[in-house]
Amino acid sequence: MIPEELDAWADDKGILVMGTGDFTHPAWFKELQEKLEPAEPGLYRLKKPYKRKTIKDTFADTRFILTAEISSIYSRGGKGRRVHNLVFAPSLETVEKINTQLSWVGNLRSDGRPILGLDSQELVKLVMGVDPEAAVVPAHAWTPWFSVFGSMSGFDSLEECFGEYTKHIFAIETGLSSDPPMNWRLSKLDHIALISNSDSHSLERIGREANIFNTELSYAGIIQALRENDPRSFLSTIEFFPEEGRYHYDGHRLCNVSWKPSETKAHKKICAVCGKSVTVGVLSRVEELADRPEGYQDPKRVPFKNLIQLDEIIGDALGFGSKTKSVRQEYEVLIKSFGSELNVLLETGIDELARVVRPEIARGVELVRSGKVSIQPGYDGEYGRIKIFNEETRVSPVKQKTLF
Repeated sequence: MIPEELDAWADDKGILVMGTGDFTHPAWFKELQEKLEPAEPGLYRLKKPYKRKTIKDTFADTRFILTAEISSIYSRGGKGRRVHNLVFAPSLETVEKINTQLSWVGNLRSDGRPILGLDSQELVKLVMGVDPEAAVVPAHAWTPWFSVFGSMSGFDSLEECFGEYTKHIFAIETGLSSDPPMNWRLSKLDHIALISNSDSHSLERIGREANIFNTELSYAGIIQALRENDPRSFLSTIEFFPEEGRYHYDGHRLCNVSWKPSETKAHKKICAVCGKSVTVGVLSRVEELADRPEGYQDPKRVPFKNLIQLDEIIGDALGFGSKTKSVRQEYEVLIKSFGSELNVLLETGIDELARVVRPEIARGVELVRSGKVSIQPGYDGEYGRIKIFNEETRVSPVKQKTLF
């Protein structure tokens, strides 16, 4: 997860602008200063001496936008609060000033995502005081333990969390366990842009969620598109199927208890195995705060697409793990043939795919595009288990190639 690899992998994934992450960490910030150079206003690119070739045997020209995630742990209203927020900055100079002030609050060297005893209101005040062009966005806004709406330590509204500084909050990150329609159920979020980021802790997970823009390639262009929340400039988001997220349902992982909201309500949030409170997930928390019915649609909102990562589709099609050599070989063939993973998943014709890889793989992409997948929802930190193929949808059993 160094800039050289992020640059190349983003290109193979189909990502033009990628967040740096972790700019608060002194060692990582020093690396960014050393290896990045200015591109368009507010964006950066990797310097040529550090370039590495992509799967396609080309050199990428990925842009980087300066981002960090901060964990705020504090008390408010007689309750412990744990909220993660993203910070976007328009320049390395702004980052340096933000880091200086945050270092007075806590230890920035402890983790890539520093844990600070800093109220979310104070964080926004600090960031806006350094540079009004910077931005603060609540991260994975619905996850139970560390988010603005989290069932275990969050708030019931943005206003309750950010107070007078709510005027500076123009977007939230939906997170892996929720999608836009779930958020549309809250009328209080009608003016808030819903962004989706991959939160990738490995190179393979880059682009598992993303945002598609039609705007000037610059920091200001991207931020303005989010402020306006207009589908003409903020075109769409790429989403996990929310059931695949780790906190979609309620339950206890150790007790093997997984419940949808009605079951949790019937059990009064008490685990039937151990008798302790279950971890209340995203679906229940949305249900608790929503003022609109399930299934509410708003055609004026930014549209979205649910996708599954290409290596997982290939693995399901072949009956192998997503990290196996066979899956990697087929993955590289597709990237070399069609340019990027997102181009394969979103744009390339199914017949075209079938001409270069096994028909099972092309069929898998087709099924994902149509949403014809089955998912055992994730809960209490356990990812959902997704299955693309069944006896009816599989084209034919995958057979090992013979020598002759």
